[in-house]
Amino acid sequence: MFSRSGVSERTFIAIKPDGVQRHLVGEIVRRFERKGFKLVGAVCCVQASEELLKEHYIDLRDRPFYGRLVKYMSSGPVVAMVWQGLDVVRMARTMIGETNPAESKPGTIRGDFCIEVGKNVIHGSDSVESAQKEISLWFHPEELMCWEDAAERWIYE
Repeated sequence: MFSRSGVSERTFIAIKPDGVQRHLVGEIVRRFERKGFKLVGAVCCVQASEELLKEHYIDLRDRPFYGRLVKYMSSGPVVAMVWQGLDVVRMARTMIGETNPAESKPGTIRGDFCIEVGKNVIHGSDSVESAQKEISLWFHPEELMCWEDAAERWIYE
């Protein structure tokens, strides 16, 4: 996990059921690719189990919307991905926008494609620690690819 400019981190990104149903997968992947991040793991159209989702969202278990969130996330296929790059967790969160789409700036994924919090198209890890936890929940280590991206020399100093 090293790039020309030093240690590179990974983040977990999931396109939620509404994003899959609305055919936004290609557009979202394109944005991460155009930014210069490297896709190192993907599970397309997985039906997440309630057990996995309860563990994934365990930090929200005391919130009133927790049950609805788990039900919504298990209502259809999701696309689970691991992206790698310099400062990818922070930069991905910026690209995604605010949890509440009404507070998201135009040009962000949620700012461009969402209206309500309950249907906000995409999940992104909020810290390096949560990214590591989420990646380990959704992927086995052998499912993550280490590959040399020829474009890195044009992205990193």
